[in-house]
Amino acid sequence: MTDSIMSKAATMEIPINSNGDTGTLAEDDSLEQAAKLQWSLDEKDLQQVMVSGPNLNETSIVSGGYGGTAEGIIPTSSIKGSNMHHSSSSSSMTAEEVTRGVAVEKLETMKKWGFNTYKCTKQMISERFGRGSRTVDLELEAQIEVLRDTKKKYECVLRLARALTNHFYNMVQTQHALGDTFADLSQKSPELRDEFGYNAETQKLLCKNGETLLGAINFFVSSINTLVKKTMEDTLMTIKMYENARLEFDAYRSDLEELSLGPRDAVAMARIDAAQQQYQVQKDKYERLRSDVIIKLKFLEENKVKVMHKQLLLFHNAISAYFAGNQQQLEQTLKQFNIKLKPPGADKPSWLEEQ
Repeated sequence: MTDSIMSKAATMEIPINSNGDTGTLAEDDSLEQAAKLQWSLDEKDLQQVMVSGPNLNETSIVSGGYGGTAEGIIPTSSIKGSNMHHSSSSSSMTAEEVTRGVAVEKLETMKKWGFNTYKCTKQMISERFGRGSRTVDLELEAQIEVLRDTKKKYECVLRLARALTNHFYNMVQTQHALGDTFADLSQKSPELRDEFGYNAETQKLLCKNGETLLGAINFFVSSINTLVKKTMEDTLMTIKMYENARLEFDAYRSDLEELSLGPRDAVAMARIDAAQQQYQVQKDKYERLRSDVIIKLKFLEENKVKVMHKQLLLFHNAISAYFAGNQQQLEQTLKQFNIKLKPPGADKPSWLEEQ
């Protein structure tokens, strides 16, 4: 705008009056005021730029030469926003891919589980109705049945031993109370002091021997409980895994046999190869668990004989010594099996715990 004004002023005709001075025209005044106004605006813009500096968010990239149209001006804020939108969209696409991968993996797992469950259910129903064949190990299955029957009988022994412990504990408590009553009556009945005194001493002695016998019976019950609830139960869990593996092995074996009797085209051969691989995997699993069951049954039998030999000897010696009234032999039996009795009142809470 300044250049146009200056060029216009340069090409204007300047009239001269009679004294040789330039004339004051209205147009000259307007041109001079316009030039001063444009200069003051340019100076203010320059000072604002030097003070505040350029705003990067509002700077523009001009494409083309000077005096180009506004179509060539691209605000940098729009470029920045597009980059941010691109990065957010790429991250959202990555999250969607991860989610989709997890979903596909879960779907494949459920598909395999459903396929395997269908095969095993079909095999189990076929065996139950006598239509399908099953792998039988007569010797191993006989040992498993013996173990299950033995476990039931040992659980019966454990239940009866606990009942005996409870009844005998009540009897010992009754003897203790009876001895205290006899001792009290011995002090209050001078004419029967000796008789009450003898019975009080007898009941106290029986109570002491009864507590010793209770220690032996509790040790017997604890050992039987460990044998039944932990050792036998662990072996039966392995047997359950073996039986499931046997069912899966027979299911895949039957599937392979059915495919082998069908056509032999390219699709059928591919299915037969896949079934053969699955059959081999299930066979290896079945044989491995079968070997584990055989080993555990062997060690369980050895452990059972060793534990029961010790516990039955303890039970016999303790019961015989108690009812024979042989206190020395009863105490010797507990020392022989390293059984330590708890002092009276050890199971009772202290007065601080009762508060």
